[in-house]
Amino acid sequence: MRALVRITSWIYAVAIYGFIFLPVVVLVLFSLQATSFPIPPFTGPSLRWYDAVLADTRLTSALVNSLGVAALSSAAAVALGFLSAWGFARFVLPGSGLMRGLITLPLTVSYLIIGMGLLVLFNWAGIPKSLFAAGIGHVVINLPLCFAIIYSQMGDHQINIERAARDLGAPEWKVLLLITVPVMAPAIFAGFFLSMTFSWDEFVISFLLTRFDTTLPVEIWNLLRSGLNPKTNAVGSLVFAVSIVLVVFFELMLLRRKPA
Repeated sequence: MRALVRITSWIYAVAIYGFIFLPVVVLVLFSLQATSFPIPPFTGPSLRWYDAVLADTRLTSALVNSLGVAALSSAAAVALGFLSAWGFARFVLPGSGLMRGLITLPLTVSYLIIGMGLLVLFNWAGIPKSLFAAGIGHVVINLPLCFAIIYSQMGDHQINIERAARDLGAPEWKVLLLITVPVMAPAIFAGFFLSMTFSWDEFVISFLLTRFDTTLPVEIWNLLRSGLNPKTNAVGSLVFAVSIVLVVFFELMLLRRKPA
């Protein structure tokens, strides 16, 4: 009976991980296809399509745009989320529960609704479609996530450290920058890298708020309109690789901060 349970557990684990990772394995495998059609049999490995992607100026420009929008919008979302969380955690504000709920509300709203709302607002305000507009949209969807992560990590022990610094004569801005920020660094890094991951491959808001300069997911969609080919698989593999690098870098940062 115990052996049966063990075998069933292994079969279940293999099925779950296969369901999660098999599409990624197929994507990467056929990005190495040597022929022009991403169908069996496999005729690689070949880096032909990666060379084609890197030689495509539209795709490389979109790649740089995606990295720039993701980094800058994530930094803005983390900064605003941290200041909001610090204000709610350290001061008694009227209606704070309602305001916290309003900040996290975009987490429950479809990106399509947010994107359409921002599109109408920007048209009314005279803000043209651009990477800047898309960056604002990414801040809107990532700020609630950063706020929730950072706010959940603000505890009473940090209040005592900050109070001790004030008793020693430190001004408020020094307490914030030299005490609160270093103590909250793991939560800040978590919010930043999660925001970068979401912003890096976000499509709906980027599609609605950009026109000529676009991000990589929008360019991938443009490629898919003409049908599947190994070039789209190569681009998708690059997107996946960047996401993995961000996650690994985040884990390494956390490991470095753990005490020996």
